[in-house]
Amino acid sequence: MPAMNAVTDLMQDDIYILWNDIVESIKQEYLSEEQSYPWILGFSGGKDSTVVAHALFEALLSLPPSKRKREVHIVSNDTLVESPLVVAHLERSQDALRNAAQSWSLPITVATTRPPVDKTFWTLLIGKGYPSPNQTMRWCTDRLKIGPTSQYILDRVSALGAAIILLGVRSDESESRRNNINKWKNLHESNLQPHPELTGAFIYRPIVSLTTEDVWEVLGTFAPPWGGSHNGLIQLYRDAEGGECPVVLSKAEAPGCGTASSRFGCWTCTVVEKDKSLQGFVDSGNHEYKPLIEFRDWLKQIRNNPEYRSVERRNGLVTFDVSGKHIPGPFTIQARQMILEKLFETQKAFGGSPLISKEEIDLIKSTWAQELAKKGQ
Repeated sequence: MPAMNAVTDLMQDDIYILWNDIVESIKQEYLSEEQSYPWILGFSGGKDSTVVAHALFEALLSLPPSKRKREVHIVSNDTLVESPLVVAHLERSQDALRNAAQSWSLPITVATTRPPVDKTFWTLLIGKGYPSPNQTMRWCTDRLKIGPTSQYILDRVSALGAAIILLGVRSDESESRRNNINKWKNLHESNLQPHPELTGAFIYRPIVSLTTEDVWEVLGTFAPPWGGSHNGLIQLYRDAEGGECPVVLSKAEAPGCGTASSRFGCWTCTVVEKDKSLQGFVDSGNHEYKPLIEFRDWLKQIRNNPEYRSVERRNGLVTFDVSGKHIPGPFTIQARQMILEKLFETQKAFGGSPLISKEEIDLIKSTWAQELAKKGQ
C-alpha cells in the first residue's frame, strides 16, 4: 500500500508540473512582442477548448493588471442547429466566463458567432432546397461554421493588423495533425503559425503536447478559476459517448466536423451514419431528444429519393456526371413544404426551445413565393 501511494503522489506531481508549464507558456506568449494583436480563443465548450480557457484565465490572473494589455476574445460558434443539451452547457460556460472576466476586470470578451438568416441550415435546406449534407456535398460546414467565425477574426485583423487564434488542438488527435504540427515546429522556432486561409491571422496551440489522458486529468484535478468544477462537462461526455465537433476555421479542418470521432455537433447532421451523441443522451435518460433523432434519420433517408428532387439544378440546367448518370437538383417545393411540416411536428413532440425561428420561416416562404413566380405558377 505505501508503494502504491508513492506512485499516486508521483503521478499527481507530474500533472501539477505539466499544468504549471502550460500556464507559464501561455503567460509568456501573452507578454510577447505581439501584445497589440488580439487573441481569439475558439471555444466549443468541449474538453480541449475548456482546458485552454482554464489555463488562459490562470495565466492572466497571475499577471498584475498593468500587464494585461492584450485583448482576448473567447468566441463560440452557434450553427442554430446545435444539440440542445450542448447549447445549454455552452451557454452556462459562457456566462461563467463572462461573469468571472468582469469580476476580475480581465480584458476578455465572450462572443458567439451565428450564420446570417439567409445562410442558416433551414433557410438553405427548406427555403432553397439544398439536399441534406453528406460526405461529398457538405455545404453546411462552410456556411454555418467557417464563414461566421472567420468573419469575426478578419474584422479584428482589419482593425489591428493581425490576430492570433488560440486552438485546443493536440498532436495525439490524429496522425495527419501530428505530422503537420511537427513539420511546422521543425522549420520555425515561433509558437505562431500563419493561418492557411485567413490572411493576417496566426494560430497558437497552447496544449498541443497534451494527451487525451492529460486533458481529463487536468479537468479532474483543477477547479476552474470561474468557480464550480468541470464535473458537468465530464458528465456531458459520459452521456454523449464521445467527443465534440471543434471550432472549424478552414476547409482543411472541415473533415473533423461530422465524423465518427466528433460526436457533439448539429442535431440535424446527416453526414454521420448515426447520431451517437443524441442517442447517448437518450440512452442515459433524456428521452425528450428521441423526436430529434427520428427527424434526422428521416431527413437522411429521403435525401436521394427522386420523387423529392427536381430534375433541374437551381440554375435551370440538367446535369450529368462523367458516367452519364443524372445529377438531381434541389428538393422540390412540395418536398420542402413536407420537410417544414415534419419539422413543426418534431418541434411539438420535442417541446423544448424552438427548432426554427420566425425570421427563418418568413424567409423560407418568401423564397418559395419568388421561385413559384419565376416559374409562372
